[in-house]
Amino acid sequence: MRIAVTLSLYIARVFAFAVLSMLSALTALVGLFDFIELLRRSATKPEATFAIVAQIAALRLPWMSMQILPFAVLLGGILAFWRLTRSSELIVARASGVSAWQFLAAPVLCAIALGGFATTAISPVSAVMRARAEALDNVYLKTGGGPLALAGGQLWLRQADRLLDLQGVAILHASGVALKDGALSAEGISVFRLDSRDRLLQRIEARRASLDSGVWTLEEARTITPDHLPDAPRQIQLPTNMTVERVQESFASPDTFSVWALPGFISLLERSGFSAIRHRLQFQTLLALPLLAGTMSLLAAGFSMRPSRRGGVARMIGSGVAAGFALFVVSKVAEEFGQSGALPPVLAAWAPAASGLMLAVALLLHLEDG
Repeated sequence: MRIAVTLSLYIARVFAFAVLSMLSALTALVGLFDFIELLRRSATKPEATFAIVAQIAALRLPWMSMQILPFAVLLGGILAFWRLTRSSELIVARASGVSAWQFLAAPVLCAIALGGFATTAISPVSAVMRARAEALDNVYLKTGGGPLALAGGQLWLRQADRLLDLQGVAILHASGVALKDGALSAEGISVFRLDSRDRLLQRIEARRASLDSGVWTLEEARTITPDHLPDAPRQIQLPTNMTVERVQESFASPDTFSVWALPGFISLLERSGFSAIRHRLQFQTLLALPLLAGTMSLLAAGFSMRPSRRGGVARMIGSGVAAGFALFVVSKVAEEFGQSGALPPVLAAWAPAASGLMLAVALLLHLEDG
């Protein structure tokens, strides 16, 4: 038993060193290509200096490392297990009666721990730095008007109706929405006030509106009530739980939120009438990252522990890499289905990792037990 524990710790140390080395190399390589792409985009932007571009590229590195982690575990694991097999260390261990399941437990737990550390500790840092990178990108590199411009300048909002302390909701639609100097304004706004049974109580049409300090200020607003003539235009103050910052965050990428911030923000989005599918999918993807990392370590072991004397080592390693990229494609397809609403976010995030785990376990059972 002591021999198995010592061997497991040794293999885990070799495995962790290979994975971290591969993660550093792949992050540096992808970061270099990203930096080159940012330089290309900044060629026509005189205000985007080399220092700004370098800062944006550096701020994106933690996010990139999290995306690359499963492949670093796969490639680093293949490298580590192939090295141990080539030096006959694993062959001697198995010949001495130590099962592959015994000495693989430590590397798998190591991969799961790396995934858990990335989810719980790296994710908050990555979210903050990614948000800063996107802000700099919007200011210096993008020519559009930001996320609201990409959404057609439209804003839908659902909130509790606090205008007259009614137990209902207010649905707000604003068009021509623009963010400028930290202020949000709209050229036209419609407010539909519903009671607790979703019956229309009142409609407000305003020519202009602005959001400031948790209050919508409606200019030249007419109140339309069933069976009554429209009121004369006037200014109306409409309380809201939304702020300019929250509106900006609602259009921000889910990658700019950590695993700790996502549950509360998802709840806020749903209370405000925004779609939270992308954020739910991101949350489940972060939770599934440790399982995906563990799956990749088992795949690496299954495709690289074949003894060299039996030949076909290059084919086996190539098959492992191909299986890893096939799993990546499946996860991306599931992600697209999840974002479209065709699959629940939980299934879209966990199914690829679970299917890969079953494939890896089946391969190891065939390799170890015949």
